[in-house]
Amino acid sequence: MIASPQRLVSLDAMRGFTIAAMILVNYPGTWDHVYPPLLHAEWNGITMTDFIFPFFLFIVGVSIAYAYTKRLKSGGEKAGLYPKIAIRALKIFAVGVFLNLIPEFNLVDVRFAGVLQRISVVFLVCAFLFLNTNWKIQTLIAIGILFFYWLAMTLIPTPGYDRALLEPGENLAAWIDRILLPGKMWEGTWDPEGLFSTIPSVVTGIFGLLAGKILIGSDSQQEKANKLMAIGVPIILLGLLWNQVFPINKHLWTSPFTCVTGGAAFTALGAFYYLVDIKGYRSGTSIGVIFGANAITVYVLADVLSMIFYNSNLFNGGLDTQFVGGITKMGVPIKMASFVYAIIYVGINFIPAYILYKKNIFIKL
Repeated sequence: MIASPQRLVSLDAMRGFTIAAMILVNYPGTWDHVYPPLLHAEWNGITMTDFIFPFFLFIVGVSIAYAYTKRLKSGGEKAGLYPKIAIRALKIFAVGVFLNLIPEFNLVDVRFAGVLQRISVVFLVCAFLFLNTNWKIQTLIAIGILFFYWLAMTLIPTPGYDRALLEPGENLAAWIDRILLPGKMWEGTWDPEGLFSTIPSVVTGIFGLLAGKILIGSDSQQEKANKLMAIGVPIILLGLLWNQVFPINKHLWTSPFTCVTGGAAFTALGAFYYLVDIKGYRSGTSIGVIFGANAITVYVLADVLSMIFYNSNLFNGGLDTQFVGGITKMGVPIKMASFVYAIIYVGINFIPAYILYKKNIFIKL
């Protein structure tokens, strides 16, 4: 039995803290001096930062389960939801392309891949899966995708070579992107948000669908929290074991990477749910809720504002350079100065998020 879903403070807060973390790691005072955990792994391996984007895609899946279960229970028809899903996905994709265009608006050399573009694809696919399949079929699809991607990446020889390679720009995903992905790629010859690597990222969204299924089920709250954490641990262990034959790699969104980050998202949501919604520990969650209320809007705003705060022409080298240079002269270590600037930038973006929240303005792309 599926109950009518109730709004979860834990999910709203987790979404907001994830967006805040995205901003924190994307906008340091200087890229030359950043603490290692706040950087993505250069290639194979994983850092704290590598968990952020998968967590958001996982939350997209959970949110789909909540939103569309509620709409169907209130009498909504599936047929009426499909155009809205497609339009929303298209809008998110278009905003992502727009961010890649500004400020030059060079239509000849535009990048069509990106974070928002991947979010739009995962949202579109997972929403249609949720409306047309049950959790068993979703699980089988997830398993099938992970094994298909593993076998394709490791058994199909990289074009131009006599064996399958998993090196930067020299792998099947990069080759497919060079053939099919129009426009500019982030790394010149390959893109971390490319076409082929988006396929396993859909599994991260499916994990969210499965977590949402648990949360809107008829089990007790404690049983739900236990299930989420119990499911997460073996998925993490599977990813770590799989890493022995197929490396954990965010840039390729490998199957082990999907498992480790997806399992961690299950566990984190279970812990959040237990502490916030069951035990009532809500101190500090309001920051996450405020960020999460307009999550994608805040993410877009951070990108737009960066053209001011990092503009060397407007502020004699940029506010980032002035800030880091100023406080390092006071004896603050340069990595700490860079980190403090990133925290301040998160705070700056919290101001419009707070205003929107207080005025009950929720911008849904």
